[in-house]
Amino acid sequence: MKIGIGLPNQVRDMRPDVIPAWAARAEEAGFSTLGTVGRIAYPGVMDTVALAAAAGATQTIGLVSNVLIGTVWPPVLLAKEIAGIDGVSGGRLTLGIGIGGRPDDFVADGLGPKGLGKRIDADLEVYRDVWNGKPVGGGDNPAVPPGTREVPLLFGGFAPNALARMAKWGEGYVAGSVPPAMVAGSFDQARAAWKDGGREGEPRLVAIVYFALGEPETGLRKVGDYYSNMGDAAEIVVANVRTTPDAVRAAVEEFGALGADELIFNPATDELDDIARLADIVTPGR
Repeated sequence: MKIGIGLPNQVRDMRPDVIPAWAARAEEAGFSTLGTVGRIAYPGVMDTVALAAAAGATQTIGLVSNVLIGTVWPPVLLAKEIAGIDGVSGGRLTLGIGIGGRPDDFVADGLGPKGLGKRIDADLEVYRDVWNGKPVGGGDNPAVPPGTREVPLLFGGFAPNALARMAKWGEGYVAGSVPPAMVAGSFDQARAAWKDGGREGEPRLVAIVYFALGEPETGLRKVGDYYSNMGDAAEIVVANVRTTPDAVRAAVEEFGALGADELIFNPATDELDDIARLADIVTPGR
């Protein structure tokens, strides 16, 4: 199982200028992937901006959005932006995408929080067309340069349609930031949807867990703040934040036992020293 680390792009009161340094240190520490958290109506840095900054500050580490809310974007604009990030990174980006669920995140005129399933289905067709160089805007010009690839997709969500979408379009599934016992069922459903969709092999399965080692109380408070509008679900996420070395090791063992291909530790603070603290636990041979 690979071990990745998130960028602190959606931590309340985060310092935007920490992102390039965070990305560079994470790569040096040996993590497999840098991930982002996606929201609009929250005081953080847009996941596309964070990923672009990380791409410029690194050379080899993978990049993934966990997950970007695709339905809040006009699809041609998002497809062009994602293609650009993937291009400047040298093909290191995976787009983890979902439909969203918080009404306040839908801030673009004409893109409200209704009909999201139908919208994302149509948007996925647009992404593919854009990445394949089809003209946009009613003219003759494509939105992307030659050599642009179809960016690999991961899907989050729990509904049957979301899982079917993963099997049709994606290379795998991103679970929510919940305890391993809850993720087990999601992974099983993803595997079943993959098989039902006629896909060969197994889906790529990615798990996410929050951590805060240097300032655990601050981290717990900030994770609770981020999920505060989710009712009882917020308590579940907060209770799963890993704040000690033993808890971090347990997460690696528990998610590994579920068959996760990658576990990404999302930061609950923007404290740079937490990168080394986490690396000392999960990559002791670096």
